[in-house]
Amino acid sequence: MSSLNDSAAIFRYHQAMIGIYGRNSSHALGWKDTNSQQVRFKALAGIGDLNNCSILDAGCGYGDLLPYLLELYHPITYTGIEQIPDLLDEATCRYGKFQNANFLAGNFTAMPLPSADYVFASGSLNYYSIDPDFIFKIIAKLYAACHRGLAFNLLSEIIPNGLIVAYDPEQIIRYCQSVCPRATLISDYEPDDFTIYMYRY
Repeated sequence: MSSLNDSAAIFRYHQAMIGIYGRNSSHALGWKDTNSQQVRFKALAGIGDLNNCSILDAGCGYGDLLPYLLELYHPITYTGIEQIPDLLDEATCRYGKFQNANFLAGNFTAMPLPSADYVFASGSLNYYSIDPDFIFKIIAKLYAACHRGLAFNLLSEIIPNGLIVAYDPEQIIRYCQSVCPRATLISDYEPDDFTIYMYRY
């Protein structure tokens, strides 16, 4: 679903960010700061009661969504997928010993996905693709992997850099509602970001 050129650009971007900011910084993942990451996690986690649920984190980065969720819900079974080796290594180092946590190497846009009660994508859908329909295809793919719901965020405004793209919230929610009548748009937490919930029930 993603081209080799798309994946190579993403690799180069994160390698450069790690080189500048180091492996322990949220900047290496493209976040403005740790607070903006946490605000987005809060919006995603609002999809429902995650107690006793399985979670798939598509493009998990350092896996920081896991400890955030564990502060609110337990028990959960967590699977993170990440294609950048340095990010995956750090995620495994930080959280690989957590009970019921598993990290997989791979490009979630191009590989078969394990199913889970809830699927999350935090910041991992904002990359440019040469396929103009990429965002719709990957939303459908992620939704197909969930038993209960999908939550993902996208940027609505950016400073153009050739790699990150912004989306029109109304266009995205219209598509989501065509797939899932119980799709909901959340856009009141950050001026440049929005979250979509898509439910199975």
